[in-house]
Amino acid sequence: MSAPGAVLARRPVGGGGDSGHPDPGRPGIGSLSAQIALVVICAGYTTGASLGWGSPELALFMGDFGLSAAALTAAVSCFLYGRAHRGSARPAWLLFAFSSFMASAGNAVWGWYEVVLRTEVPDSSIADLFFLLFAPPAIVGLLVLAKKPVTRAGWVCLALDAWLIGGSLLTLSWSLALARTAHFQNEPVAQAALSLAYPLLDIVLVSMVLVLHFRRSQANRSATNTAIAALALTVLCDALFTSPLLRENYASGQLLDAGWFAGSLLLAYAPWGARRIPDSVTTARGQWLHSRPVAGSLAALTPYLAAAVCTLGILYNVVEGRRVDRVVVLTGCTVVLALVVRQGIMLLDNIALTHELAHKENHFRSLVQGSSDVIMIAAPTGILRYVSPAASGVYGRDAEELIGSELASLIHPEDLGAVVHEVRRFLAVSPAEEPTTRIECRFRSGRGDWLNVESTVNRHQGGLIFNSRDVTERVRLQAQLQHNAEHDPLTDLPNRALFTRRVRQALSGRRATDPGTAVLFIDLDGFKAVNDRLGHQAGDDLLVQAARRLHDSVRAGDTAARLGGDEFAALILGDGGRDQAARQKQVQEIADRLRLTLSRPYRVDGDNEVRVAASIGVAFAEPGIEAGDLLRNADLAMYRAKAAGKDRVELYAPQMQAEVVRRTELAARLRTALHEGEFALLHQPVVDLATGRISAVSAQARWRSAQGILFTPAEYLRVTDDSERTAELGRWLLEEAVEQAAERAGIGHRAPVSIRLSARRLLDRSLPLGSIESLLTRHGLPSGSLIVELADSDPRIPLDELEQRLVTLRRLGVRIALDGFGSGHVAINALRRLPVDILKLDRGLVEGVVESARLRKITRGVLRIADELGMQTVAEGVDVPEQVIALRAMGCGHAQGMAFSGPLDEYRLRRALVRDEYPLPGAVSVRVGNRPPFRSNNETPVPPT
Repeated sequence: MSAPGAVLARRPVGGGGDSGHPDPGRPGIGSLSAQIALVVICAGYTTGASLGWGSPELALFMGDFGLSAAALTAAVSCFLYGRAHRGSARPAWLLFAFSSFMASAGNAVWGWYEVVLRTEVPDSSIADLFFLLFAPPAIVGLLVLAKKPVTRAGWVCLALDAWLIGGSLLTLSWSLALARTAHFQNEPVAQAALSLAYPLLDIVLVSMVLVLHFRRSQANRSATNTAIAALALTVLCDALFTSPLLRENYASGQLLDAGWFAGSLLLAYAPWGARRIPDSVTTARGQWLHSRPVAGSLAALTPYLAAAVCTLGILYNVVEGRRVDRVVVLTGCTVVLALVVRQGIMLLDNIALTHELAHKENHFRSLVQGSSDVIMIAAPTGILRYVSPAASGVYGRDAEELIGSELASLIHPEDLGAVVHEVRRFLAVSPAEEPTTRIECRFRSGRGDWLNVESTVNRHQGGLIFNSRDVTERVRLQAQLQHNAEHDPLTDLPNRALFTRRVRQALSGRRATDPGTAVLFIDLDGFKAVNDRLGHQAGDDLLVQAARRLHDSVRAGDTAARLGGDEFAALILGDGGRDQAARQKQVQEIADRLRLTLSRPYRVDGDNEVRVAASIGVAFAEPGIEAGDLLRNADLAMYRAKAAGKDRVELYAPQMQAEVVRRTELAARLRTALHEGEFALLHQPVVDLATGRISAVSAQARWRSAQGILFTPAEYLRVTDDSERTAELGRWLLEEAVEQAAERAGIGHRAPVSIRLSARRLLDRSLPLGSIESLLTRHGLPSGSLIVELADSDPRIPLDELEQRLVTLRRLGVRIALDGFGSGHVAINALRRLPVDILKLDRGLVEGVVESARLRKITRGVLRIADELGMQTVAEGVDVPEQVIALRAMGCGHAQGMAFSGPLDEYRLRRALVRDEYPLPGAVSVRVGNRPPFRSNNETPVPPT
């Protein structure tokens, strides 16, 4: 037998312990205790009744008031249950409560005569009224519990079934006993009617019990069965009591009372102690019970059994040689007539059902044959018994070819285990909990390939029904979407999400303690310049080539990924070795080879050859480290490589994280420092190298934090990327410098103040021209007293817009200085396009001007260019006397640096302005009146472009 066949052949595990779920229909501990108590009490009463209770007085008491108490218990129990539980069965339990109360009252009256009054019960008493009122409420209650017919024919059949049972029982009982009772000559009519009422009502009650047995509702089935059993036991005892043989010798407290007593207690127990079954389980079990052949056969044979009982009643009269009673004949005729009518109705109903079934079968067959899904029925042995015609179009195999084959032979071997496991699990679950399941596997097609098939599985007569469809295209699309979600669309390398997941996998499982696992973060230096110069298409081409080189450079088990932009990463898995130093050296060699590989020339956009460098950061796994921390460490190492000069490999060190924490804390304090007055403005004198006088002052901001630490702009501006905070600091610097310069001009110190602003800041909309003009007007600063040092060599700055901005500033009397000349590749272009008055030499030229003859030639050429363009020159960072002498000899006009003075606060600055002279090394200072220190270049035209 195949594997699925072995699974299908197993019987489904019901709600037992094997399924792992408690059986909802199994009685609990409390219900079991109630059952034991019920059995003990009934056994005790039966024992007492069998032994005569020890005395006639106790026998009378237990036979009358004992039965009354039991019936009263049943009445109270059913009443409380009916009051507490709302539903369709509530009226039935209230009716049972009333019926039991009538029985209790009848027995109490009976006991009043026999026990209290010590006299015989009259032939006709109020007790008879109570006993007669016992049956009607019980009959109506049983009707309430019966399953209601949905058609008129159903109601007619229900009435006919009741009469068939009742009429047959009436015929039999009339022939056996009731005929004699009806022909008592010496009894009054009322007494005879009363004698007949008891058995007739019992017959009706028995008829309803039998009818209800086959038509009872599925709701609270266990409680209904218990109530039917209690009433049946009561009716049986009534029938025995009605027989003349037992009635003549009956006395209270005898064994017959034990049946009534047990019936009352069983009815009291029915609503509370019976098992509670959920609706879903009740429905499923009800469907199974209705499908049982035994129950269906008994229901079908009921009319014939009733007719047979009726015939037995008539035959009894014939055998006994009696004249057939007219009641028996009339009742028998009506029973036969009811049977004929019922069979006629059932015949018509069967004909209608046959037509409907044929119609539904044709409809179902057309749906199956026209469906694009393949429907297969597998027997319990795993053999396919039916396959719909859609198989030829979906699987490329005829349905006849598949019928008779084993299901296991059609499923991919790699998927067979999962299919068997799911089928076993499905069959072990109750059908009510999980009517269907879904299985997806690969299915062999007639073309020799494997199709992805999704099947909805249902149970069918011990086997399974598969409703299958081809989902190959959907699976391929899902795989493609999954690939797209995890890979970079340009380079097809794993993206950040997939790379992070693989790093997390590498740090777990058997590799969790491998210290040789490393992560490389790679940034392409100079990539943005390629984008700006050749366009994004060339940049994309470069990225694709770099990704291919990176992928080819790592091992098969390693992972190369693109994280975004020009950032890449590589996961190098450890080899399980314990020599950490050797492993670090090996990974560093891999990183160096990778850096050289990525730095080779690229041919992009046709024949353009470009070069980029690679800055690589390496971080090794440590015991207990998380994936996010390892990626962060590699990222920090990569930024350290870029800060250290680019085109290099840096290994992560713990102090890198400490530096990041320090910078983060510094940036957080910087956000509030300006509002808390922690910034101060210092000025460094700019000295005329011909006279030693102060030509101007350069404004510089300093931050003295609350902890007393003094930070320069280079230290605190690089820790924040908050452009809004930088702009706010620039506005403060401009306003503070203009205000202090105006105050100094008011007392006779007219040295201009220079403020360093970036070109991007000048073009920022948050610094409109009107704000500078209004600032100068508000403080009354004379024309020519403000110098703006242009400090940005970003090639992406639009020079046309910047030129218009600078021209407008010069019209306001603001002079323009080109700062850091000699450090950027756009300096010459800026000289050619921008209206500049002053040229400031970069520190890189000044620092080596004494030692390097080459730098002296470059500096002399720059100074000559400035002189020919009519610009004044300022050397920045002049810290030693030798630099002063060399620059003065080459024709540099002005200088600032520690060779003269460092940044001064306002008090020391004013003292220096009063003195207005610094000694010049190798020369004598010459006073030249009070001429302006800097002349304007307004009259000097800018050479045409």
